[in-house]
Amino acid sequence: MKRLHSMIWVMLLALASNLAWAGIEVRDFDNPQQREVYDKLMYELRCLVCQNENLAASNADLAKDLRDEVYEMLTVKKMSEAEVKKFLVDRYGDFVLYKPPVKKSTVLLWAGPFILLLLGFVIMFFVLKHNRRQPEIKLDKAKRDEMKKLLEAEDK
Repeated sequence: MKRLHSMIWVMLLALASNLAWAGIEVRDFDNPQQREVYDKLMYELRCLVCQNENLAASNADLAKDLRDEVYEMLTVKKMSEAEVKKFLVDRYGDFVLYKPPVKKSTVLLWAGPFILLLLGFVIMFFVLKHNRRQPEIKLDKAKRDEMKKLLEAEDK
């Protein structure tokens, strides 16, 4: 029984170590600068499928393809960082950048959250202001007398 437990532990450790190595990509670069540019781009470019993950964190097939493409552009085509970004922006739009530049087409991306927050505060202000006002209830003499009778009956 003890031997079976040992074998199970060994198998689990082997499986776990395999999974740990599965996510690591091994890429060869001509020089350390290419590696730095590649790593920087992996964190600055957005996965177009996951949308809130960068290429480095995404396991989507498209992200893997984009990582391969960026690697090829840097090593085979000898493109600079700016050229790679320009190529990808031309192909996929500013959305591929994790921090798109501020311009007419992206101003809503940058200002949108602040506009929504401001709009929320304005709506909250008016709702609270409206709820604070309590309508004044005017009772005629007959209704007042009826309420007095009900209250007196309640006290007894």
